[in-house]
Amino acid sequence: MALTRDFKETIRARVKRDPGFRKALLREGIENFLSGDVETGKIILRDFINSTVGFGKLSDVTHRPAKSLMRMLGPRGNPQARNLFEIVAYLQRAEGVRFEVRSSHKALGGKKAVASRGVRGRVKSRTL
Repeated sequence: MALTRDFKETIRARVKRDPGFRKALLREGIENFLSGDVETGKIILRDFINSTVGFGKLSDVTHRPAKSLMRMLGPRGNPQARNLFEIVAYLQRAEGVRFEVRSSHKALGGKKAVASRGVRGRVKSRTL
């Protein structure tokens, strides 16, 4: 389902005025990637970038064309881990936070976690 322009503008306005919301939005995007929901993670990260630093500034920092970054986080994009981690590292610095992944032995799907399914984790943030 595509988001309407009004909804995107509402998110953008809230991101600009509410630092807590900004931090939570970035954390949510990262958590989606870590849980395997790459599509939602890309959408959230793209909206976060558009509402904060912009793809032009991100292009300057990563030395990748803005259009490539937009495609990477677009609906058909498939970002390499190296590129994604570089983007996330910059966004953390720009936002003044540092996210950490902590493991949780809580079972996935109510069953005992096994090595092939991984260990579920939570992303925690710390203000720099």
